Amino acid sequence: MLHSYFYRCWSIASCLIVSFALTLQADDRPNILVIVADDLGYADLGFQGCRDIPTPHLDGLAKQSIHCTSGYVSHPFCSPTRAGLLTGRYQQRFGHENNPAWLPENTTAGLPLSETTLPMVLKEAGYMTGCVGKWHLGAHPSFHPNRRGFDHYYGALGGGHVYLDGLRGGPEYLIPMDRNGQPEPLQAYITTVFGREASNFIKQPRSTPWFLYLAFNAPHTPLQSTAELQERVKHIEDQERKDLAALIVGLDDAVGDVLSSLDASGQREKTLVFFFSDNGGPITVSKCSNAPLRAGKGSLYEGGMRVPFLVSWPTRLPGNVQYADPVISLDVFATAVSLAEASVPSQHRLEGVNLIPHLTGAKKGLAHERLFWRTGGGSSYAVREGNWKLVGTRDGQPELYDLGKDIGETTNLAEQEPQVLLRMLNAYREWDSKNIAPIFESPNGGRRAGRKE
Repeated sequence: MLHSYFYRCWSIASCLIVSFALTLQADDRPNILVIVADDLGYADLGFQGCRDIPTPHLDGLAKQSIHCTSGYVSHPFCSPTRAGLLTGRYQQRFGHENNPAWLPENTTAGLPLSETTLPMVLKEAGYMTGCVGKWHLGAHPSFHPNRRGFDHYYGALGGGHVYLDGLRGGPEYLIPMDRNGQPEPLQAYITTVFGREASNFIKQPRSTPWFLYLAFNAPHTPLQSTAELQERVKHIEDQERKDLAALIVGLDDAVGDVLSSLDASGQREKTLVFFFSDNGGPITVSKCSNAPLRAGKGSLYEGGMRVPFLVSWPTRLPGNVQYADPVISLDVFATAVSLAEASVPSQHRLEGVNLIPHLTGAKKGLAHERLFWRTGGGSSYAVREGNWKLVGTRDGQPELYDLGKDIGETTNLAEQEPQVLLRMLNAYREWDSKNIAPIFESPNGGRRAGRKE
């Protein structure tokens, strides 16, 4: 009996030890911080070659990061990119191909409720989940971030916002800030406020890892800033460029505050950080620069969806290293769930990959055989395969470029390389056969939803 008693005690102790070890192992999973800028020009940061706009904090992050020089988002404008990011799937699969209008009564214009989101999956795996900043994935209450997997939300639910209370803007840009479903007035410069809210989330004591999606609206229009920010870019003579630069300096400050919070709380080494823009700079709207890329926001040339793209994790990834193979924002989901040891519903087919083995060199070869893009329900499309880039439009003949030799897409090689062209066209058609028509229209017009060509 005594032997049996000690055996039971030993068994219980062993189970407790195993349980404690598993808890420690779970706690060793990394935090995941995804920082997204809005309409940022490809060449408007120091580490991207910019010389007139000071961005010391983002440049410092680049020195701690792998710089993905062929980093892409899955769409050349705002909301569809965000839908792809948070689902890990090409947004054309579920019809989120346009920007939703600000229609709080509309139950269709938003990220479909049928889609599983990254915070839903990470929350189920034990992560605390937070979202700060621009939402732009539907105005109806059913699309609210707190109903899509985020434990905490603070930000602007629409597609943009004024930068200071009292400034002029359209109705969507004047709505109150939202804190977990409750309205609040904007108390200060919005970029600073978003950085502060993100820092507060990071510094909260907790026993579990966390996921934070920090979506700035800077440097999206309106080009509004403070006198202090304007003073710091007074060396720029062109006023429109100066207005843009002030927004970017404010963005850099806020990112610096967030990274300082990671350092001060001792979490920098255990946090995986992504930074990129939601699309290319809108060169017809502001004095941004996408050089040496062609075109800008809305286009399927490189300037539309090739963006500054950083991945940092000091304990696992080297710093100040460039990675030239194509990666895409869809990879964030796959990378995060792999590191979190999270389960994804079987019907939710991820289309990104876990980037860590590729970035460390543990896995050789391209992360993606091909990447695809589509706008207007198929009126424009693009494919990247290695260094080859296919671009198609409704009215024009398909174009073919060798990005390894021609990053600016200046020389169309379609006639010289008909076999490559045909192979990539067939790949696009096969990919597109699994897409559906857009389920809602953009508020500024564009292609009619529900019609596929």
